[in-house]
Amino acid sequence: MPTDFRYNTGDTAVPWAAVGENYNANDVMEVIRFLMQGEGKEYDEALKGVYDKIKDLDKISTPPGKLTTGRLVEEAEQLCNEYLNTDSSTFLTNATAGLELGYKYANLKAGDEVIVPAITFVATIAYPLSIGCKLVFADIDPKTINMDPKDVEKKITSKTKAIVPVHIGGYAVDMDPIMEIAKKYDLVVIEDAAHGFGGTYKGKKLGTIGHFGSYSFHEVKNITSFGEGGIAVSSIPGYGSEMKRARFLGLDFSAPIKNWLYNVSPISGKEGPFIAGNHSPTEIQALGLKLQIARNEEIIKARRVAAEYLNSRLSANDAIITQDLGTDDTKPTFHLYLLQIDPAKAGGDIQVLKQKLEEKGVTNIPHFGPLYRFKAVSDMGIDVDAAAASCPVCEEVFYKRFTHLPLYGLTKEQLDHMANAVLESVKEMQEGK
Repeated sequence: MPTDFRYNTGDTAVPWAAVGENYNANDVMEVIRFLMQGEGKEYDEALKGVYDKIKDLDKISTPPGKLTTGRLVEEAEQLCNEYLNTDSSTFLTNATAGLELGYKYANLKAGDEVIVPAITFVATIAYPLSIGCKLVFADIDPKTINMDPKDVEKKITSKTKAIVPVHIGGYAVDMDPIMEIAKKYDLVVIEDAAHGFGGTYKGKKLGTIGHFGSYSFHEVKNITSFGEGGIAVSSIPGYGSEMKRARFLGLDFSAPIKNWLYNVSPISGKEGPFIAGNHSPTEIQALGLKLQIARNEEIIKARRVAAEYLNSRLSANDAIITQDLGTDDTKPTFHLYLLQIDPAKAGGDIQVLKQKLEEKGVTNIPHFGPLYRFKAVSDMGIDVDAAAASCPVCEEVFYKRFTHLPLYGLTKEQLDHMANAVLESVKEMQEGK
């Protein structure tokens, strides 16, 4: 049986199992029932047949000796290393934890400044916000909704410690100028690649270009690890081992204290050490990730086909700005479809179009709202009006130009309906209806 660093789970006279209470046949059946839901006589009969087999298996099987951070986690990390061309993949509870590792490496403290895009999910800023850093909002590129490197450099001060580019929808931020700026001012770059697992920028996987990168396997992402999970990577040579320790409280087996199994040491940061947190994932999460990594390229390809179809249909009206499909240098993950309009040509702004699409049964969600307008941010001393004035492109595109459409799990009929709904709605706007 597997062993745990604290407990003897092998063959011994008096074992101390690492798993306090194992899952039984009834528990396993509930998991199957959850993952493969249904109803009706045929479903019930099939489920009973499975239950009978599970009970037979229960009589001759052995439960796992570990449920957290074991062999499967290591195997998932190795698959990610091979896929991302890195040696530092560290499996964590979620992408937010991965970002936290990068922020802690930068040795952020209250009053330090962090440059973030005006539009991203709040998880991007959770850690610096929580410790009293000043968030500085970079305006966005209207073509991609990503951070505009030209605006980033304008907003650097002597207090700036980090830049956080976010690859919204899995479409690459222009990273070369970001990295040049970071080198010029000695800043840490933390890539939020939550949407970007598998995308590329000039031959490098998104998330592996900055000093740190973090990917999300939350349930809505292209692939998932049973609902939650994340991988963090670092381009800093040799830092992978420190990330593994930072995942679980800084345990240090190289120099244990007297009469004990390990030491607890701080983690190396850019300017000094920091204290680790606890972000350990489960073996089940790792199994889920292993299974889905194997088909990630197939998933991206299917999403690209859907995006190409929408472009072919929506280009019929020049008031609609279709999604950029990438180039040889930038290959997206197609996590989202960015739908934009020219308000002057469309006869109205995106708020009108969003409502019309909802009425036609098309779910659409702009990712995301301007960060500076959230109460959690403004209550920390951000001047909302000043932030908005410093990000005029963000204000214009969010309120007047863009929303996002889904690209996954759709039938040909549903894609047709969505394309028809967009075209019909814009035509209605142009006709003043």
